[in-house]
Amino acid sequence: MTSTGIAPARPRQLAPLVPGSFLLGSAVELRRDMLATYERAFQRYGDVVRFRAGPPGARLELHVLCHPDAAHRVLAGASANYRKDNTFYAEIRNAFGDGLLTSQDADWQRQKRFLQPLFGPKRVDGYAAAMGEQVDDLVHRWRPRLPATLDLHDEMTTLTLGTVCRILFGEDVDRVLPVVRRSFDPLGTAVRRRAMAGLRLPRQWPTPVNRRLLHAKRELHGMCDEIVARRRADDERRQDMLGLLLDARDEGTSLTDVEVRDQVLIFLLAGHETTSTALTYALHLLGRHPDAQRRVRAEVAAVTGGGSVTAEHATALPYTTMVLKETMRLYPSAPLLGRRAVEEDQILGYRIPAGADVVVAPWVVHRHPDFWDRPHRFDPQRFVPEQEKARHRYAWFPFGGGPRGCIGQHFSMLESVIALATLVRTFDFVASPDDPRNTNHITLRPVGGVFSHVTAG
Repeated sequence: MTSTGIAPARPRQLAPLVPGSFLLGSAVELRRDMLATYERAFQRYGDVVRFRAGPPGARLELHVLCHPDAAHRVLAGASANYRKDNTFYAEIRNAFGDGLLTSQDADWQRQKRFLQPLFGPKRVDGYAAAMGEQVDDLVHRWRPRLPATLDLHDEMTTLTLGTVCRILFGEDVDRVLPVVRRSFDPLGTAVRRRAMAGLRLPRQWPTPVNRRLLHAKRELHGMCDEIVARRRADDERRQDMLGLLLDARDEGTSLTDVEVRDQVLIFLLAGHETTSTALTYALHLLGRHPDAQRRVRAEVAAVTGGGSVTAEHATALPYTTMVLKETMRLYPSAPLLGRRAVEEDQILGYRIPAGADVVVAPWVVHRHPDFWDRPHRFDPQRFVPEQEKARHRYAWFPFGGGPRGCIGQHFSMLESVIALATLVRTFDFVASPDDPRNTNHITLRPVGGVFSHVTAG
């Protein structure tokens, strides 16, 4: 028997199927709360489970994987067999372009060669001052409003979007920010709705969702194309990330204007939503655990002496970093990772058919009781170095893993540490008594906000 009470599977046996209605399968439950539905299925059926969703004749079958060994198989061990060919990534490509997150094969390899130098530790550490200045601006905006109850998700999204836009576009940030704010929500909503729909109408049909998608896409792409073309024609290149992308060379070749735009838009998407999620929930958890909040505040004061938090300081804040890692365990920004199997495979004794849609579920793996004691409890001490080294590599993987692991991991962690350290040093947070409700948008997102009472520290 396994730890979940399921007998070991016979070779080539299909995973247990979660029962659903004749008409829609599990579509209603998945639409209502996909994350909780997957977690309940794991608790009842085990580490690999199947769902069917949608009406007969247009039904989607999903193989959901909830064990670190399965995550390793899909993301690293047999990654070539599990591609980003599913509907979700197709919708992201249409809305935001075919950047590093969505591209594949030779296109992905070429893009990564161009982008890797832009995300090396030394280069990223050079953005720390801009990150710190953005947080300082937030501090100055908050002070006159306090004490107050704030929506942390709204505030952190504003912070991280401003940071990424500034680092990408430099002096053009004021031109970019309003367009991005108007466009990203309708694009993300359209991506999610179309990806989840049992029947996807052609994009050219003038449905309300398609019209909003087209309008937002035209505005966002048009703004980016205009800036890229103007910068390309400018003899004096700037040292923001867009300038570096335009100057990047690989074997004498450069990225085309469309490729530059696609990389910028994908980084805008991934670079602000993931970090805003981590900061939102970290502040919420510290607001629930005042002892941990005081410990972060004391560590930051001892290391920085009250000055701005730098890249050098960030490496000397182990407990603050542990808080963020534990937050990412409980609230991974990418709670579900989708792939499509090319050829038939076997995972944990179960058959994965060729062409099957596979979902690796960090949301569930990060709560697996075989790897986490009292998994729903907030405990930053799980991430002391000795415990991290002893743990399965894929028991915690908020940035993915294998060859497609997130290239921006150091960027996100640096920005998160600087922001969390500055805010907790300056303010005191008391969480709302209500637990956040969560959904998987493109990334993890709270439903209805995450509120905290904030006072000057």
